Amino acid sequence: MSIEEIAKQMVVKGKGILAADESTGTMEKRLKSVNVECTEKNRLHFRETLFSSGSMKACISGVILFDETLRQTSSSGASIPELIKKSGSIPGIKVDKGAKLLAGSDKEKVTEGLDGLRGRMEEYYKLGARFAKWRAVYSISSKHPSEQCIKSNAHALARYAALVQEAKMVPIVEPEVLMDGDHTIDKCYDVTSRVLAECYKELAIHNVNLKGTVLKPNMILPGADCKQRATTEEIAKKTLECLKKNMPTEVPGVAFLSGGQSEVEATKNLNAINKINDTSFHFTFSYGRALQQSALKTWAKSMKDTNKIQKVFDHRAKMNGASTEAKWNEKLEQSFAA
Repeated sequence: MSIEEIAKQMVVKGKGILAADESTGTMEKRLKSVNVECTEKNRLHFRETLFSSGSMKACISGVILFDETLRQTSSSGASIPELIKKSGSIPGIKVDKGAKLLAGSDKEKVTEGLDGLRGRMEEYYKLGARFAKWRAVYSISSKHPSEQCIKSNAHALARYAALVQEAKMVPIVEPEVLMDGDHTIDKCYDVTSRVLAECYKELAIHNVNLKGTVLKPNMILPGADCKQRATTEEIAKKTLECLKKNMPTEVPGVAFLSGGQSEVEATKNLNAINKINDTSFHFTFSYGRALQQSALKTWAKSMKDTNKIQKVFDHRAKMNGASTEAKWNEKLEQSFAA
């Protein structure tokens, strides 16, 4: 399958991407929050429970994995990538090494991980991965993000994307403008526009085939501490406007990150965006917490009750699947409640 075909599959209507690429450190925080020890066995057990659920085939187009998980073997004896493929999804891999302090900046960050990436991509392909992910982060304040931060991260994202396509895999390009702060929705719009414009400028310079990419952006939202809250309709309108203005038409689609939204908020906002989508772009999800949080809490209380855990996960996956086609509503949310 070509990278263009894989990219289209990743953003197909009715399905979205499960972001299960939390690093060991992040998983430690998540498991600690539900009073579970962060062992390799526990991390695998939780993830395998999700990857073998019924909604995988119907609602999940791809799964982003962490290096550890890509190499693990499921309880059935199949490798985790094989289990995911059997479930009807495409295995992917997070390849960046995290956001580190950007030298010469005022505490801003740049994502590292380009060193040795060509060799790692060859290995990840052999292990079964067919797409990759790299996340850049930008904070908003009176002086952030700086031009230095925007340009440095765009350059790194483009070099990453070119190396991933060289390995015959699809790069997910994830420039995340963080929700932290008290900025308005208009400020988020302006910053996200600057970030996307620079990213696509660099992707063009690096000869990246945009038809074989997927964009994973933030929605246009006010900061978490902003007193001026935005309606769902306003979020949808500004998000669509921002993408139409800054995203080249060759890109097959967008898989939004949830970025601190609650499970239902992330579903509701995606549904609203698709309701007014008048473009050729497919808008879907690439959610971590917004797909897993309720399932994680259920798993922590009833680890051996696989059906119960999967029912909770399936509910969220179905709700988000419905939102990719603008078919979600409050009544549907309640009717499937576990």
